[in-house]
Amino acid sequence: MSTAEPWTIGRLLNWTTEYLESKGSEEARLEAQLLLGHALGCPKIQLYARFEEVVDEEKRAKFRELVKQRAAGKPVAYVLGTSEFYSMEFVVTPDVLIPRPETEHLVIETLDVLKGRSSEGSLSVLDIGTGSGIIAVTVAKQAPKASVLASDISEKALAVAKQNAEKHGVSERVEFVAGDLFSAVPDGSQFDVIVSNPPYIAQSERPMMDAHVIEHEPHVALFADDEGTAVLRRILDEATNYLKPGGWLLLEFSPMIAKRIAKLAKETGYYEQISIGKDLAKHDRFLIAKKSA
Repeated sequence: MSTAEPWTIGRLLNWTTEYLESKGSEEARLEAQLLLGHALGCPKIQLYARFEEVVDEEKRAKFRELVKQRAAGKPVAYVLGTSEFYSMEFVVTPDVLIPRPETEHLVIETLDVLKGRSSEGSLSVLDIGTGSGIIAVTVAKQAPKASVLASDISEKALAVAKQNAEKHGVSERVEFVAGDLFSAVPDGSQFDVIVSNPPYIAQSERPMMDAHVIEHEPHVALFADDEGTAVLRRILDEATNYLKPGGWLLLEFSPMIAKRIAKLAKETGYYEQISIGKDLAKHDRFLIAKKSA
């Protein structure tokens, strides 16, 4: 391709897609769209309507810098500083995990449980290990009757979560507290639902993981003990102290430990109607359990 040709949006997308593919990207076209849309300040869907538009040098320079970061291995979400979740845009930084599509199903399950308790008037939700706040904020946005308390051990993560609550207009119904699991939850608090996407990757799984995840995402939010069950076990043991009668606990975990988590839930003697929910790939991904009477 001649360098004398004008750098149109279409040409930039095609060149960048090939370049990112050569760097090992599995979603090179989508990433090229996201990066160029960000550089131009427009949604990626608009790019194709502007395919023949020539991009000026200033915007190309900004785009080149974004592509350079991505080619060096930095995840697109961290390059852009945002990520989509539940059709909403969230601020993300290297202090928080990048939202995964699987967690959208945890939110859907949570909203379904809340609908079942909606006749009781106001609803209370506890989000343990909130990270960027995607669960707390999305639940508050989609369930106007719900008030949410969200905790995290990381002050830096909570700063990101607070930005997202403000961004989506739910700051008045989402309170953030710093502490390890339930340590920051006020004594005597009772919730209709407790939900968590806690650290659940076993230390032994590190060698099998994507290098970009290991290099860029916060380990405190990823890893548990050698089996991956330590944090989940603590939540199962302690959550019943904070659930209302008939309240529900929802947890996300790795499909590899699904049977163990269901067994642990039964062994506590605290829960009934224990079920395992599946993600889009039909993998066992969530525990849904009701506090025993």
